[in-house]
Amino acid sequence: MNKSICSSWLRWLWLWLWLWLVVLAVDLGVKYWVLANFELGETWALFPSLNLHYARNYGAAFSFLADKGGWQRWFFAGVAVMVVVALLVMMYRNRADQKLSNIAYALIIGGALGNLFDRTWHGFVVDYIDFYVGDWHFATFNLADTAICIGAGMVVLEGFLAPHDASAKPKGQA
Repeated sequence: MNKSICSSWLRWLWLWLWLWLVVLAVDLGVKYWVLANFELGETWALFPSLNLHYARNYGAAFSFLADKGGWQRWFFAGVAVMVVVALLVMMYRNRADQKLSNIAYALIIGGALGNLFDRTWHGFVVDYIDFYVGDWHFATFNLADTAICIGAGMVVLEGFLAPHDASAKPKGQA
């Protein structure tokens, strides 16, 4: 790899690496704390409508495919790896001024890596945020899920905000 390409790639990597590392570190730190301090199913009230509740998710969002015998662990791990690689490529191809999409991709990557670590290390994803209203409880989730959802929302938002100029081309294209 020539020196100038390597140098620009490293500059690009450091520009966005910090965000997905923060998401990953905070998510894994809270999960570690939950695993060390909670019994499975234990709940601590934080605020009205918000608890910490230790749950395990063997599937995907809303425990999709959680009861399918274990193959889904590696399937969802593979999906996470493919998503991370695809988003890294998309971030690299983006212009530096496309901050909204690059931040969105970094949030999704950090969240995907947090859940990927859980899935491969523990065999399940550690969930701990329990939001509820009255007797109705939303599915228990974690910070990684939150980062993924915020990132996905930002991608959708950018679709409405970004000018659709056919002459705008990603970097590296003539």
